Amino acid sequence: MADAPIVDSHVHVWRKDPRYPWAPETEHPPKRDASAEMLLKLMKASGVEKTVLIQVIYYRWDNRYVASVLKKYPQRFRGVARVNPEDPAAPDHLSKLTEQDGFHGVRISPAGDASGDWIRGPLMPPLWKRCLELKVPMTVLAPVTRMPDVAKLTERFPDLTVVIDHMADCPLNRPKELEKLIALHRFKNVYVKISHSWSLSSQPYPYLDSQRQIRRLYDVFGPERLMAGTDWPLVEKYCTYRQAIDIARKRIKFLNKEDKRWICGLTAEKVWPFGLAQSAGRQRPAGKLTSRAS
Repeated sequence: MADAPIVDSHVHVWRKDPRYPWAPETEHPPKRDASAEMLLKLMKASGVEKTVLIQVIYYRWDNRYVASVLKKYPQRFRGVARVNPEDPAAPDHLSKLTEQDGFHGVRISPAGDASGDWIRGPLMPPLWKRCLELKVPMTVLAPVTRMPDVAKLTERFPDLTVVIDHMADCPLNRPKELEKLIALHRFKNVYVKISHSWSLSSQPYPYLDSQRQIRRLYDVFGPERLMAGTDWPLVEKYCTYRQAIDIARKRIKFLNKEDKRWICGLTAEKVWPFGLAQSAGRQRPAGKLTSRAS
């Protein structure tokens, strides 16, 4: 059984460059670069073949830097854009970003308070429909309290691939809240990133308390619908890039080799195809891993 390539499903890149200015509302821009070239060195040193770049909030809706990276390194990266979800033209902006700039999807990030209620508004269905038409995934960064809103939209577009970031940032001390995320497992095209274990945890690396939450998601979604991601460079406040990669690759003891093939690479490859599946010899997990109960 061949080892699957490692795919980091969640990374941000930026450069302090006048060609790519921070959004005017960015109050505390980063003081250091986190360029694609810096990332490529880390990937090489850590055995990571491909990475999904998530448009960073510092640029808001200006996706030009990531677009330039996708053009320069098309074989190494896939890109997830941001569009203004409160702009009626957002679907058309997404079409341009996909068809002309090489992006593979969009990310929305509704807050948990009233300022994020636009996810319940009339502008969401057209954007989700456009994702479906473009055959690109919808990625959602939102607190676990927003998962019922995600469920309502997913019910309208069950064939759309939906990715939930960072386990919906469900607090570990509120385990019942995770049921709101677990409820999405009934939609076969919903995937979950098991990233941000470091920010949820109250323990040192490798954040064993957060792994109980990962286990609950694993038991329901199965490895085929979970994916690991580092959230570089933000993760460096907690651990190194390689340590972040090794959480799923080496530190989650209940994962077997085939589980790791999916969580560390094949699931992301399924959502954002890099053309790796054939060379990796993709196989479905056997035995109990092909069926999960909630």
